Amino acid sequence: MTDTIAAIATPFGSGGIGVIRISGPTSFDLAAKIFSKTPADGEKRAPQFISHRVSHGFICDGDTTVDEVLVIPMKAPRSYTAEDVVEIQAHSGTIVLRRILDLLFSLGARPAEPGEFTRRAFLNGRIDLTQAEAVADIINARSDSSLKFAASQNLGVLRQNIRDMISVLTQFLARLEAAIDFPDDAGAFSYTIEDKTTLQSVADNIGSLIQQHKDACFLKTGIRLAICGEPNVGKSSIMNRILEKEKSIVTAIPGTTRDPIEDSLTIEGIPFVIVDTAGIHQTDDLVEIIGIEKARDQIDAADIVLYVIEPGKPFPGKTVSKILPEDKPVFFAINKMDLADKLDIPQLPEKYSDPCPLEVSALTGKGINTLRTKLLETCIGNLEIGNDAVIPNLRHKNALVQALGHMTTMMEGLENGQEEETLALDVKNCIDDLGTITGDTASLDILDAVFNNFCIGK
Repeated sequence: MTDTIAAIATPFGSGGIGVIRISGPTSFDLAAKIFSKTPADGEKRAPQFISHRVSHGFICDGDTTVDEVLVIPMKAPRSYTAEDVVEIQAHSGTIVLRRILDLLFSLGARPAEPGEFTRRAFLNGRIDLTQAEAVADIINARSDSSLKFAASQNLGVLRQNIRDMISVLTQFLARLEAAIDFPDDAGAFSYTIEDKTTLQSVADNIGSLIQQHKDACFLKTGIRLAICGEPNVGKSSIMNRILEKEKSIVTAIPGTTRDPIEDSLTIEGIPFVIVDTAGIHQTDDLVEIIGIEKARDQIDAADIVLYVIEPGKPFPGKTVSKILPEDKPVFFAINKMDLADKLDIPQLPEKYSDPCPLEVSALTGKGINTLRTKLLETCIGNLEIGNDAVIPNLRHKNALVQALGHMTTMMEGLENGQEEETLALDVKNCIDDLGTITGDTASLDILDAVFNNFCIGK
């Protein structure tokens, strides 16, 4: 990479500070050509840049002072990209930042592509691919928990785990290949009890990471909770109570909610996406039918379902049996408990009585905190959120599944006395699959897919 790139590294718009980042071999020279210790109408004093020391001065375009700035030069390899980097801290405004950027382009810098600064950090060996992806996860974190795990991954926790497994497999592969290529010197390959234990440990580790994705991926995307039930049982009111704001329209008219309405919130650091759905009932109204179909779709897509019923009405057993899934948690909430003294409480069949229905009142707020707690306990279960935990993204999970498949095939082959050449191929494939996670064996297509999701300037 012999060219120098530049981009605005902060969001567009008015603000206190806007940052322009320059990276490449001519970064210092370009910055020096537009930076002066004095304004443009005074005697220009060329800067004496010292790495990692802030310089105060002015950006000048000929005889015009563009802005008063701070400049931070960072000599390679002690920079974000491991190249010479200069960051210019100017006042944040679209016009002033574009003006400075255009000056740099006129002197030979080129516009950075999306994610190119982080891509250069990866290509220059400062970070691996898991850390690069963690940068995006930190920026997009939706809760304290997701930020915690992204920061852990950014420190290289997942990278070290993967590379430790690759190291074990590489040593095992070396013994296999020695037996294949130099049988007279290395002797016949011998599969020992220690080998079995070590390889099983690798397989268990891969399996644990796969399970971790299943258990904890919601910390990035949010747990989807679908609130459903018959019309006018208070679904929208419960959603508003959970969110602690008026998100859904509430009226006494049945069928007010037609399209699904969703919003996000965080409960004790865990992100949720709450979806209010149309009332489910028998109807000939075409618009309501469409709304009910959309409600069914939301129930299918949800991680957990909250079915709302009310006093004074029988339990809607036929409706419930048709729409509620068997493969995900379902809670029943008896709303309008402020009317319980006047109306009979519906009795749930034994099939739906565990867990016990929650008694709530969207009007008074009774039971809403208990509902929040139960939702949280059900969703996170016994998930261990330790300091060494990370959240593999879907790309990581797919690579781990492929690696585990090769591990399983190889270990079965070892037990059955399979030829060393076939065993070695499975070990190589497993190493390659693990290497795609850290980027050691990732193809250009994978790199493009990762870095194209970044914003320009990062």
